[in-house]
Amino acid sequence: MDSAFVGHVHALRLALTDPRFDACAVTGAFAVQPGARDVLDKAAALAPEGPGPYADRLADAVEAAGTSVQRPELGTLVASVPAGPAERDAATAAVAAVDDEAVRLRTAVKSRDGFFTTFFISPYSRYIARWCARRGLTPNQVTTASLITALIAAGCAATGERWGYVAAGVLLLVSFVLDCTDGQLARYSLQYSTMGAWLDATFDRAKEYSFYAGLALGAASNGDDVWGLAVGSMILMTCRHVVDFSFNEANHDATANTSPTAALSDRLDSVGWTVWVRRMIILPIGERWAMIAVLTAFTTPRIVFYALLIGCAFGALYTTAGRVLRSLTRKATRTDRAAQALADLADSGPLAELQARLLRGRAGSFGSVYVAALGTLLMVGAALYLPFGDPRLIAVAVVYAMAAGLAVSAPLKGALDWLIPPLFRAAEYVTVLVLAAKADVPGALPAAFGLIAAVAYHHYDTVYRIRGGTGAPPHWLVRTIGGHEGRVLLLTVLAAVLMSRAVDFPVALTAMAVFVALVVLVESIRFWVSSGAPAVHDEGEPA
Repeated sequence: MDSAFVGHVHALRLALTDPRFDACAVTGAFAVQPGARDVLDKAAALAPEGPGPYADRLADAVEAAGTSVQRPELGTLVASVPAGPAERDAATAAVAAVDDEAVRLRTAVKSRDGFFTTFFISPYSRYIARWCARRGLTPNQVTTASLITALIAAGCAATGERWGYVAAGVLLLVSFVLDCTDGQLARYSLQYSTMGAWLDATFDRAKEYSFYAGLALGAASNGDDVWGLAVGSMILMTCRHVVDFSFNEANHDATANTSPTAALSDRLDSVGWTVWVRRMIILPIGERWAMIAVLTAFTTPRIVFYALLIGCAFGALYTTAGRVLRSLTRKATRTDRAAQALADLADSGPLAELQARLLRGRAGSFGSVYVAALGTLLMVGAALYLPFGDPRLIAVAVVYAMAAGLAVSAPLKGALDWLIPPLFRAAEYVTVLVLAAKADVPGALPAAFGLIAAVAYHHYDTVYRIRGGTGAPPHWLVRTIGGHEGRVLLLTVLAAVLMSRAVDFPVALTAMAVFVALVVLVESIRFWVSSGAPAVHDEGEPA
């Protein structure tokens, strides 16, 4: 740091204490993390002479050596090294003109968020975040408090009493406030971590799906079986998220985005009110949790699930249709990295891998996404049409496995290949739901809920590993839990074997759920605790 530096303290925080970047700099200050220490040593030994602060020249030398240097957007914040008394007076006046703490609070809030979160939560949750920071609380502690609050809310909903539903609605909103606070605390105090990003992402799903289970248990205590609706809601929400993840990964580094649909979206963004409308109609987490909380307090679990299914189905159709149009109308070249990410998200097991090796590249003749869509429709259609335990469903599952292998036998670089992972998720999850419903025995649907939750965790874990830049889970893990096609085939075999003893089918589903959960959780926790993945967190507003 240059001894003549004049600027805001928060500008220095951004340059010197942000753990997400190997190297970070503002005018007059430069810092590196351990990953860039060797490059720093070499740059320091060869630090070029010249005008300007030494810290700036050192940062330029490190960047010239191939290490990216993050230079945060300062906005109204000041960071300068004055050359003389007049410049120092001007810089000092500029520092005095801007409230450093007000900027820090504003930048703690995400730059893009939903209407409910932006106008009903963030105006006060940022102050809760500051209160937590001043008392030494960490974002992970707040995240854990949010989870505990949501689990208590689920327990209240499980009572089936009106007071329990009211308390559950209130506590769910409190949990969401804490969920916003943990990210704002991370941005306010620059406490980013790989563990924090993982906890924030996985706990959100755990909270929401636990609440679904609580609502189903509460309804059951009043004689209303809504487990099928709870499972359907979880399936819809997970598939919708997989659509988001797959599309983003497919276009993460795509070039030549010339889609007219994207251009239309940019024009709509210039009309302020359309931005908020389009954010609200997709029912993001803030609007969704607010709707669930209010309906839980004043109506019944069945109404909550009906509203959730209708609202999320509309949001899913809206976003998916827009992305399909963008993909069909854009001229883009997708990279090997994007193709590999889609292949990892497909979650192909040994059966699909064998088929892919035997038919390598053949899907290009048919279109990978069309093969996957045909296999999905065949699997889901047969599960709906055939009676529980019909051995013909095993044959259909074998065909599905072959289609799954054929779909991923060529690099997934087609315009619509990002639809393949959500198609496979829909095929597997819906097959579980249909078989559990057709078994028509007590405990089948709750067991299906548990199995889908365990598998969905694996799929979310895959997404966040890819986002963290560390790649998908190891192949042995995917092979051990069978891949999506292996699990579907196993389910059809279990249904056929237990056709005359359907009462044992929930036990089989529960055993599968426990096995998948144990294998996935042990590996996931080991990875995230010891991972060298970069710290990632949603950005706030530019300073």
